[in-house]
Amino acid sequence: MSVRETAELFASFPNSGRVILAVSGGADSTALLVLAQRWRQRRTRGPELIAATVDHGLRPGSGSEAKAVGALARRLGVQHKILSWRGTKPKTGIEATARAARYRLLTELARQVGAEAIATAHTLDDQAETVLMRLASGSGPAGLAGMRPRDARDGLVLLRPFLGVRKARLVATLTRAGIAWVEDPMNADPAFARPRLRAAAAVLAREGLTAERVGRLAARMARYEDAVAAAVEAARAHIADPQRPGRLDGRALAAAPEEVALRLLTDAILGAGAPCTMEKPPRLQRLEAMWCDLRAAIAEGRATRRTLADALIAVDRDGTVSITVAPPRRSPQRQTTAASRGRRNAAKHPFTKPR
Repeated sequence: MSVRETAELFASFPNSGRVILAVSGGADSTALLVLAQRWRQRRTRGPELIAATVDHGLRPGSGSEAKAVGALARRLGVQHKILSWRGTKPKTGIEATARAARYRLLTELARQVGAEAIATAHTLDDQAETVLMRLASGSGPAGLAGMRPRDARDGLVLLRPFLGVRKARLVATLTRAGIAWVEDPMNADPAFARPRLRAAAAVLAREGLTAERVGRLAARMARYEDAVAAAVEAARAHIADPQRPGRLDGRALAAAPEEVALRLLTDAILGAGAPCTMEKPPRLQRLEAMWCDLRAAIAEGRATRRTLADALIAVDRDGTVSITVAPPRRSPQRQTTAASRGRRNAAKHPFTKPR
């Protein structure tokens, strides 16, 4: 990879401060460590680089692999930290749980050392897999925008300098430099969605679904997403009540473009504060179906109530939309117990016959 290309890849890095490099030891992240160090070495000004490896403890040898990354970092003159994910590991949903733990540990480290940014080694291949997975799950434009080269997360900047680079180029760079990397067997395990997509990559490419084309789709969706976000903010001023969170002018909401209305509804539902809603936004398909019902009620001037993602959405006859946390649902066991108690009480009542 040329000096000029490397400089372009890391142009988003700050000129001072500290940046955490997330380095697992795989080819992509090892290339991040090597190329970022080369880039920094050529500059008179730039951030201090700190490499961090998260040892998930999910398989034998992970600790040794983390130490090997540390040895490489020391040879390159880069400070290195090993972060261990401790505690009970789930039997299902391990990918998502491990990812959340990884970002939590990296964020904690960044705050401890005063770093303003975390850099990851996501490639164009990763971007294509992400977009295809989201397409398969029914995501809308926001999901199909994929990952951004620069993002904000928990008060930190998240940088992805390789998002336009194919993995094969990074592998070739390491091979030419004689630098080894680790192959994680989970990356080829068909029990997980990403390995299954990688196995199908050649077939998809023959049909025109190359990583480059899917990456361009993500970039276009990101542009669309930015335009919609601006339209949502413009509409928010006359649809949402800043003095009363969770209150929307339903008639103005119904008159807005549907995508804008759905975004404002989503924001209000997330703002309602239901714990599970804050962790995971409502599914788009369910949101669309609910909005269809609400819009009809607003047009007909009738009141209605719906629940979605632990939020209660109510429409008054005047068209006002109110969103609050839905009351807790009673479990079937509690309902049965209450019904049995009611029958016992009825049997004891002098004027009531048991049924």
